[in-house]
Amino acid sequence: MAKTAKTRTPVDISKLTKAQAKVEHMRLSLEIEVHNERYYQKDAPTVSDAAYDELRQRLEAIEAKFPDLVTTDSPTQKVGAAPARGFAKVQHAVPMLSLGNAFSDEDVTEFVDRIRRFLKLDAEHIPALVAEPKIDGLSLSLRYENGELVRAATRGDGFTGEDVTANVRTIKDIPHTLKGKNIPAACEMRGEVYMLKKDFLELNRKQAEADDTVFANPRNSAAGSLRQKDVAITASRPLKFFAYTWGEVSERPAETQHGMLEWMDKAGFVVNPRTKLCKDIEAVLAFYSKIGEERATLGYDIDGVVYKVDRLDWQDRLGFVSRSPRWAIAHKFAAEQATTILNGIDIQVGRTGAMTPVARLEPVTVGGVVVSNATLHNEDYIKGIGNDGNPIRDGVDLRVGDTVVVQRAGDVIPQVVSVILDKRPKTAKPYKFPETCPVCGSHAVREEDEAVRRCTGALICPAQAVERLKHFVSRLAFDIDGLGDKQIQEFYEGGLVMSPVDIFTLQKRDARSTSRLMEREGYGETSVRNLFNAIDARRSIELHRLIFALGIRHVGEGNAKLLARHYGTIGNFRESMLAAAKGSGDEENTTEAYQDLNNIGGIGEIVADAVVEFFAEPRNMKALGELLSEIEVKPAEQPRKSSPVSDKTVVFTGSLTKFTRDEAKAMAERLGAKVAGSVSKKTDYVVAGEEAGSKLTKARELGVAVLTEDEWLKLIGE
Repeated sequence: MAKTAKTRTPVDISKLTKAQAKVEHMRLSLEIEVHNERYYQKDAPTVSDAAYDELRQRLEAIEAKFPDLVTTDSPTQKVGAAPARGFAKVQHAVPMLSLGNAFSDEDVTEFVDRIRRFLKLDAEHIPALVAEPKIDGLSLSLRYENGELVRAATRGDGFTGEDVTANVRTIKDIPHTLKGKNIPAACEMRGEVYMLKKDFLELNRKQAEADDTVFANPRNSAAGSLRQKDVAITASRPLKFFAYTWGEVSERPAETQHGMLEWMDKAGFVVNPRTKLCKDIEAVLAFYSKIGEERATLGYDIDGVVYKVDRLDWQDRLGFVSRSPRWAIAHKFAAEQATTILNGIDIQVGRTGAMTPVARLEPVTVGGVVVSNATLHNEDYIKGIGNDGNPIRDGVDLRVGDTVVVQRAGDVIPQVVSVILDKRPKTAKPYKFPETCPVCGSHAVREEDEAVRRCTGALICPAQAVERLKHFVSRLAFDIDGLGDKQIQEFYEGGLVMSPVDIFTLQKRDARSTSRLMEREGYGETSVRNLFNAIDARRSIELHRLIFALGIRHVGEGNAKLLARHYGTIGNFRESMLAAAKGSGDEENTTEAYQDLNNIGGIGEIVADAVVEFFAEPRNMKALGELLSEIEVKPAEQPRKSSPVSDKTVVFTGSLTKFTRDEAKAMAERLGAKVAGSVSKKTDYVVAGEEAGSKLTKARELGVAVLTEDEWLKLIGE
């Protein structure tokens, strides 16, 4: 039964229960996904780098303690955000992944120790590292064939980017033809597009004079300039480029990181002259300290230093984990801070009923940007009794009227770091979190062990209904032109669109209505016709988009694609989920359909239960049935095979002698295989080392193919 919140002592990650971890993991994932979209797609982030990093650190720490919470839909398993509309899409031959972060000297030391353990190096054998300033710009990929530039693409979501070739040809730092010797037949060079601070200030001066958009910082101006549909605008902007890495290369011109940078310089690229080869940790940390001292005098923005293992054969062995390489890390700088007044706390209600407090701050300039809002996460955050992810410590609560310290790291809205108690007004009272929804007045409750308070009026709360409809038409779902947040809000309040199927019956109902849509303010015959045409264009939709549009809890874009790929068609998906739902009321769901769902690589019990709960609700099925009567759902495209073990499920067991367990897993995942921790009917191969135990026995019982290490290497061609 739902319970209202009680004051609790702080709970750090090491003491989280499984139930608490699930809730915290979901909250963090949702918040990070919102920030990813604002940063990578809209070039308009709304939290500081430090705030974002803190959220990611918290999420990574939870997943380290509760590894079964990790799914392919987790932000820790993804990079960036999907490409924005307006540019052709480019599939990266080698994914453009992001870097893990270090925030202290100890983190850097641990990074080096992890490399040594992975490679089985002795304590005296310290890998040389290349250190370079971390440019705060927009990642770019440049493909050359026979030395000629043929395509340029943004990073996008790490797998698919935007084709910006025409725009990139206007950047003077980027060679159209490579110079020198040892030019590979095909090579993909990567680096960062940025803007000098002086050029940024001059651009903003001109923008202000023309009464045009003024950018918040050099990074946003560089990203916005590169992604202009009018190439002439990009050409008029003073964009710069530093090259620092590569993707697909037919033949590497050098065998070390610093050797590759030297080759890039000779080939015509601009390489950051401050890049340095460091032989030990002391040299690395000294470089970080020196760059930190010079940061304010540099002509461009940086937000840290990147370290990379110098030997490329070691980089190959180390491979990747999740969204980042094992052989590189970003050592971030500390955040900037300022003080301001907390003028008020507003409550926002999301589509799941979650009530999120938002701080209204007296506008303050932090690092050159004026900020006035910050998320306060939940009521425990306000009370100062949160977990390690809460910067308000030692039981110090937040009160309206407080003088607070806020911080940011470069370009965005801050987070509240602490309260200056000496300046607290005597009239300031502890904030009482509302127990009723501010939108519909329904009772708001907190489930036991949950950090979030939710409105219980799911069926009547306009905030939830409207937000669910907004999600349904969002870019990754039905993506209907002319039907955005504003129109959804207006149509809902006017009683025109109360559920998803209403969108597709709007034209028929409008034709019978005495109050036509074209008669509404802001509409006319042409705009209404365009809207109806846009709706009709979405009557045929991909399966993964439909699944995402349903708004099932824990099912984001990644999990929607996994489900679509596994079941193939909407008929098969719905039939299987209804079969799985038959066991939803049991203490343990033993239906074959549920077991099949739960065994999909990357799904797991949390997502499986959420999907089954959705299909077990008759009202959901009624709404889905009505919707399917109006639309056609395309079968899912199956992934293209690229290696003998693509999409195969592999289990490694026993003591491996040819490679470490981490190395074996990284090798399999690079080849497109899914590495599982247990053996089931869905397992394709079990690779057994010495002293293999119960997993080997189960594999033989199920008739799963068992391979030795040598047979595995032969299979994958290593």
